[in-house]
Amino acid sequence: MSTATRPRTATGVGVLDKAAVLLEIVEGGPATLGDLVMYSGLARPTVHRIAVALERLGLFTRDLHGRFVLGPRLDATALGVRHDRLAMAAGPVLAGLRAATGLDALLHRRRDGLQICVAASVAGGPPPVGATRPASAGPVAGVLLAWEPPDELSEALSCARFTAAQLAAVRRRGWAYGPDPLRPGSVTYAVPVRAPDDRVAAALAVTGPASRMPAAPDRRLGGALFDAVASLADALPRLRGSFLP
Repeated sequence: MSTATRPRTATGVGVLDKAAVLLEIVEGGPATLGDLVMYSGLARPTVHRIAVALERLGLFTRDLHGRFVLGPRLDATALGVRHDRLAMAAGPVLAGLRAATGLDALLHRRRDGLQICVAASVAGGPPPVGATRPASAGPVAGVLLAWEPPDELSEALSCARFTAAQLAAVRRRGWAYGPDPLRPGSVTYAVPVRAPDDRVAAALAVTGPASRMPAAPDRRLGGALFDAVASLADALPRLRGSFLP
């Protein structure tokens, strides 16, 4: 079970941040109410109220021992990840990107306001495939949101830490770079992976400790990342119909 006691994201919406903390704990394994209180640092009544609400939404359920576990809606997300053919095709590309840069390489999708890690090649520890977070902050979320239609973008901005001007800058540059709120102490460089119809199908990112990352994207790092994007783009026409809805 996770022993994290503080949220790794901060949307500015208190109840969402608290719910994200509880989701992160349960991602690490079954948890009793007492576990959630201990590892979250939140008050017991608050934890109970949010956990029960998450259960009603299908984001939590209970195991045979009455412990909270991830619910059927998140299981459905995990099933979608397992059947995402772009993610399957991304494995060798991500491994090559990690070998070329020495940085963790990850592929994310956006679904229902969430960013989902669908493929990864990381140094040490299990790949975070299936990890789901609000698409509300950080370079990956910026890339996943920046090219959304105006109506969807307006709705997303209402609960995100971005401004319209910041996302316009992402569109103008074609990439996002900066601290990663999901991985404290790390910096992430994210770029879009486009489908044949030119929509953004995914975000490809490399992430590493701030001490190992340049102050701004350099030619070597950018070249490796965009070469990997080109490899993924070559596979997309053969994978039509495989995208997460």
